[in-house]
Amino acid sequence: MSEARVTTSETARAVQFAESFGRENLELREVPAPQAGPGQIRVRVAAAGLNPMDWYMTSDAATAARFGLSLPVGFGTDYAGVVDQLGDGVTGFALGDRVFGGAMSRAVADYVLIDTTGTIAAGGQAHHTPDGVDDRTAAVLTIAGSTAAAALAVVDPGPGDTVLIGGAAGGVGVFAVQLARLAGARVIGAGSASSAEALRALGAEPVVYGDGVVDRVRALAPDGITAAIDLYATDTALAARELGVPDGRITTIAAQLHGITPANGANAAPGAIEEIARLAAEGRLRVPIAASFPVEQFRAAVELQAGRHVHGKVVVEL
Repeated sequence: MSEARVTTSETARAVQFAESFGRENLELREVPAPQAGPGQIRVRVAAAGLNPMDWYMTSDAATAARFGLSLPVGFGTDYAGVVDQLGDGVTGFALGDRVFGGAMSRAVADYVLIDTTGTIAAGGQAHHTPDGVDDRTAAVLTIAGSTAAAALAVVDPGPGDTVLIGGAAGGVGVFAVQLARLAGARVIGAGSASSAEALRALGAEPVVYGDGVVDRVRALAPDGITAAIDLYATDTALAARELGVPDGRITTIAAQLHGITPANGANAAPGAIEEIARLAAEGRLRVPIAASFPVEQFRAAVELQAGRHVHGKVVVEL
């Protein structure tokens, strides 16, 4: 494993799977610095945010193949940084522009190439970082923010709604709670007992998940709940059904139930992530950073995020 810092413009650091998948096989490697081709920008990455999808889709060769990934391949999707190279034909971006976005399984690296007309899964995606949003914050917006926006679009909360959100203290949950509150809804956030204070800080009323959650929600909301977002599995969705919520106002992101429309960040409405960035810049949306690690400590960052008990987002700084 190489942990040498960049010494010339010809080499760069990248966290990669070189010979086999599984997060225990990640390495910090010295690689040739990528060069922007036609229609591409090169971003000097300042920070990369971690998400459950990062280690899930690279957990083994078969799963990686389902996402179109093969060795050698990088790690991480969310990034933020500065445009430092422009390919021929690029419009809308200039050298020195601060940008953020997603580049599937390539983000934890000194440089990332982005196709300016691409998608997160194919070529990458870049958005201008608004003033008032630092790189660590920008680096955690794309995947979690897009997923939360897509989930809210399914259940469409508003004034008069009481929304139950399962996994509310996680990376997507911190966005979903606040977006639902900004839409005027009351939010009950299901999580561990240790997440109660964090959920209250986001504007949610906490309830402990697990056995007896239906009774606990009934006690907290005797007039009932009207919508539900399950950000972990299906327990919250099934509890919502038991509480009388119609399937059309329930969604999941990590599992599927017959009759319930799942949400996918790739289907977020155009402009959704720019709106989330604007809300963050205005201070109307808080983005809790649970922990930040230098890239040399990437393994600790990955293990912390993979534990799924962190309240907020985990960042790797480059």
